[in-house]
Amino acid sequence: MSKSATAIAHPNIAFIKYWGNRDDMMRLPANGSISMNLEALYTRTTVTFSTDIPDTVIKINGKSADSSTKFRIDNWLDDLICYLYQKKRLKDAPGNAEIISENSFPTGAGIASSASAFAALTLAVFGALGIETDEADLSCRARHGSGSACRSIPEGFCEWVTGSNEDSYAYSLAPASHWDLVDLIAVISGKHKKVVSSKGHWTADTSPFQEQRVYTAPQRIAVCRQAILEKDFNALAEVSEKDMLMMHSVMMTQDPPLFYWEGPTIRVIKAVREWRKEGLECFATIDAGPNVHVICTGRSAPAVRERMEKISGIREILSSGPGGKAHLV
Repeated sequence: MSKSATAIAHPNIAFIKYWGNRDDMMRLPANGSISMNLEALYTRTTVTFSTDIPDTVIKINGKSADSSTKFRIDNWLDDLICYLYQKKRLKDAPGNAEIISENSFPTGAGIASSASAFAALTLAVFGALGIETDEADLSCRARHGSGSACRSIPEGFCEWVTGSNEDSYAYSLAPASHWDLVDLIAVISGKHKKVVSSKGHWTADTSPFQEQRVYTAPQRIAVCRQAILEKDFNALAEVSEKDMLMMHSVMMTQDPPLFYWEGPTIRVIKAVREWRKEGLECFATIDAGPNVHVICTGRSAPAVRERMEKISGIREILSSGPGGKAHLV
C-alpha cells in the first residue's frame, strides 16, 4: 500500500541575509533574517511512501539525484521519521520514499532552490504520512534540511527568528498582497555553483567581519521589518543593499574565500544604484551566487526592466511578485 502527496513551495529572496550558523547540525542561524517569497517561481514535489520501494528514489528535474544530494535528503528524512516516532505522531513504518521534484527556475544557482525544495518536500512528507501540524513546526522541520527553507513555508514577507531548536522558525510579517513589489532577477549564470551555501555557512566565522555583521544584524532587522510594515521603499532599499554588501564582504574574506560575483553582477549593481538616484524605485540584492535580484515597486518595474535588458551579460530576466505559502496540491 502506498501513500502519496504533492506540494508546491516558492523560493525566497532575503532582504536581511542568513549567513553562518550557531549550530551547523541543527542549522540554527547566527542571526535572524527577513525575506519575500517569489510567486512566479516554484518547486513542485511529490512524495510517495511504499513498502514495495526497495530503496529511496530521488529524482530532480527528471534526473536521479547525485550522491551528495541523495545523502543529504536521506539523512534529513531519517531524522524527520525518527522525530515523528519520538513524538508519537507516527506509529507504523511508512516504507521507503520516492521523491519526484521539479523546479521552474535554475537549480543551485543562488536563487534559493534549496529553500523551495525542502519547504515543498517537508509539506509533501507530512501530507503523504497524513500528519497534521502547525506552520511553525513545518518551518522548523524544513529548516533542518536547508536553513532558508523555513522562510518558504509561511506566506509573503517572512521573518526567521533565531531561537533554540524548536523555537527557530519563520513566520509571516505580512501577506503577499501587502505590497506591490516586483523582483526582476538578472540571471547571469544558470550553472550549479561550485561551493554550495551549506558549506559556506560552516566557515563564515573565519572572516574578520562576521562577528560585527552578526552583532549589528538586529538593528538592520528592526529597520527592515518597519520598512515592510510601513511600505517605506527607500528605507528597505538602503538597509537591504547594506546587508547584502556586508554578507558578501564576509564571503570574500572567509577561509577559503567565496567569490560568487561575475563581471555582469557588478555592472547590474552599479547601474541599479544610479537608477535609484535618478528617481526609479529599485535596489539590488544578491544571495549566494552571481545572479542579481533587482527589487522594484510595481510602477517602476517596466522602466527598470527596459534598462536591464540593455546590460551585457544578462542571460535572461525572471520576474515575480510576492508569493504565497507552501501548500499541498
